Amino acid sequence: MTRRWTPRRFVTLRRVRVMACVASLTLTSALAFGVGARKSVALTVNGETTTVTTYAMSVDRLLQEQGVKVKTHDLVESTSPTSMLKNHDVVNVQSAYQTTITIDGQEVPFWTVASSAEQLLDFFNQNETEAAKITVNISNVYNKLTGGLIINQKGPVTVIADGKSSVAPNGKLPAASILDAKGITLGKEDRVSVEKDGKTTILRVRRVTHGEETRTKEVPFGTQTIIDPNLQPGEVTVRQEGENGEIQQTYAVTYVDGVKESETLTGEKTTKIAIDKVIAVGPEKTTDDTDKSDKSDNSGSGNSNGDNGDSGKTDDGKNDSGKNDSNKNDNKSDSNKSDSDKTDSNKSDSSDKNNSNNNSNNNSNNTEKDDPAPTPTPTPAPQPTPAPQPKPQPTPQPSNPSAGCRLYHPSAAQAQAYASGAAAQRGWTGQNWTDLVKLWNRESGWSWSAENVYSGAYGIPQALPGSKMATFGANWKDDAAVQIDWGLSYIAQRYGSPSAAWQHSEQTGWY
Repeated sequence: MTRRWTPRRFVTLRRVRVMACVASLTLTSALAFGVGARKSVALTVNGETTTVTTYAMSVDRLLQEQGVKVKTHDLVESTSPTSMLKNHDVVNVQSAYQTTITIDGQEVPFWTVASSAEQLLDFFNQNETEAAKITVNISNVYNKLTGGLIINQKGPVTVIADGKSSVAPNGKLPAASILDAKGITLGKEDRVSVEKDGKTTILRVRRVTHGEETRTKEVPFGTQTIIDPNLQPGEVTVRQEGENGEIQQTYAVTYVDGVKESETLTGEKTTKIAIDKVIAVGPEKTTDDTDKSDKSDNSGSGNSNGDNGDSGKTDDGKNDSGKNDSNKNDNKSDSNKSDSDKTDSNKSDSSDKNNSNNNSNNNSNNTEKDDPAPTPTPTPAPQPTPAPQPKPQPTPQPSNPSAGCRLYHPSAAQAQAYASGAAAQRGWTGQNWTDLVKLWNRESGWSWSAENVYSGAYGIPQALPGSKMATFGANWKDDAAVQIDWGLSYIAQRYGSPSAAWQHSEQTGWY
């Protein structure tokens, strides 16, 4: 019996058809994704290559799947220009180790993947920069990682030690093996380095010795000045001549191949005490003493004049009195005349008294004019002493700010010399190196302290923010090696090469 069509049955069939289509599409997409995501990749780790099948979408994910641990300075390269994986890609991982190079006389720790000292020198020679002579220092030739670095894979090595030169025909040996074959024994502090002179690879041994030097340092005498009241004002006399002293200083000196390299003061001893020069000077003539002397002279002159006036008046009174007595004795009988004499005597006494009073007043007036009372000098009110302001304490600076830095505050030439080797070991030579120089010339002028005041970008590669570079070293503000290593890693991950980064910078003005 045929089923009859109904609206309900139509809706049901429609839903079934939609679900079937969705399931089919999902299955097809899953199969296509699975086939496309499945990749065959050649993975090389420190020279050992294996072919792996993976569904990882990025290089980092692939390395995690394969259990390959990558450290900060390790070199990871892929044939894809970005970090995204494609089928048949080749991924190369090289573990970096740290050695020491010398750039223009400054020792710089350098992370490298070079398989030989000669190869490391070639990295710098490929991007050779002016005014930079590079040597590779091997701090411990018996160390398996750095001392085990072979010297020259291509041929013989010239060995220079103790003023003698010889040739080791097999350069594919570590420094320790070559030196042992030559019968050269190293001291604990002796230095071994590799350098190139044209096409010649040189393995050099420099002997480090220590000594002590004693020197005499002259100590200049001082000068003392004393005031001698027995001298006239302004008079100067040398009471004792000065004599320089002496200090014996002891230095610990480091010699490299017999040439003094550094010295440190270890002790001081005074062998002769310095004798001060003593100078005596007379007291100064003060203004107050002169004024008092002048006043004293004026007062004495006034008193002398007053005394002379009194003396004259007194003598006159005595003469008058004598005259009255004589008149009285001669004219005793004449009472009228006697009365007249008495009257004259009274007048004379009155005159004497008036003269005495006048003399007294004159003396008083002269004294007041010659010796006036001193006017008190007003004492200025004491000014309040301002409270001392605390001086701002300077921010304590580390005793050795370069400690922990590999390339501390270098010049632009030194920074480029370092970058030339770091870029070459990534394969960035020729045009890539030229573009890198132009790129960072535009960004910072190769200055380790360059900072964009508007964006805050910092350092040679102009990292934004600058703290990003801390993944390569805590001293990213002062260490140009950290800045360069981070900048090269950033370019490799984002653009693949300096030339691609320079092209982007030309188009947009940034990278």
